[in-house]
Amino acid sequence: MSELIKKLPKVRGVYRENVELKSWFDVGGKAEILFRPADIADLQDFLKNCPKEIPINILGAASNVIVRDEGVKGVVIRLSGEFAKIAQEEENIRAGAAALCGNVALFSRNAALDKLAFLTGIPGSIGGAIAMNGGCYGSDVSQILISATVIDFDGNLIELKNSDFGFFYRGNKISKNFIFVEAVLKGEKSTAEIVSQKISELNKQREQAQPIRAKTGGSTFKNPQNNSAWKLIDEAGCRGMIEGDAQISEKHCNFMINLGKASANNLIDLGNKVKKIVKEKSGIDLEWEIKILG
Repeated sequence: MSELIKKLPKVRGVYRENVELKSWFDVGGKAEILFRPADIADLQDFLKNCPKEIPINILGAASNVIVRDEGVKGVVIRLSGEFAKIAQEEENIRAGAAALCGNVALFSRNAALDKLAFLTGIPGSIGGAIAMNGGCYGSDVSQILISATVIDFDGNLIELKNSDFGFFYRGNKISKNFIFVEAVLKGEKSTAEIVSQKISELNKQREQAQPIRAKTGGSTFKNPQNNSAWKLIDEAGCRGMIEGDAQISEKHCNFMINLGKASANNLIDLGNKVKKIVKEKSGIDLEWEIKILG
């Protein structure tokens, strides 16, 4: 047992040491300690009693994350199980932060609720989608979020309304201060057939445009105002660029892929090289959309 784990509070959930944190890129180092809380109360107790000098990071489905090869010091919290529930509340859906966006879209189909089908195009979980105001094809979380239940790092449970977030393109003003545990999402009465058709069309668009069957994450860079990241990357001659076993996708050049044996550092170095070239060619400084952990 490590010295760090001895300092942590007693929990009903599970602590594990030196746990590999591979993202959807199939790369990543280890968490010094991984904590999976049993439920909201367990997470609150942990945060209230964890020594403040111990670093804490939150990791969702790891769909749009690169975990550095050197790993992550301190405690990585990963929600699952109790935090992945989905339920209907009249025309709305209540979803745990660990519920996958794709599963919420399918639930909305079965509940015959429109406005949520676009979630099928967002990799990862609802918590991550709220944190980054995830979206695609003209829709994003800011348009459907009614409220969210969050916990601050002192363990206080807080209910926030949409207007509290200050949403902007691919982000909001409060994400770094809270852990999202649950959300109420706004639907609209429809039919299962209509919602199913929308989900099918969105999935078809993704299949045609993105390298979804490769070892990849979501979009690498945010779209600059009045521009497209993929277009700037393409015009800078970076489509297909390789660093180690990491590559800018030939299919969609705002996606990086692991050709098989890439390291996290290969992916990060490739992304930074593309940023540098695009800056030199266009004068535009691309901003990472992928979160780098560690």
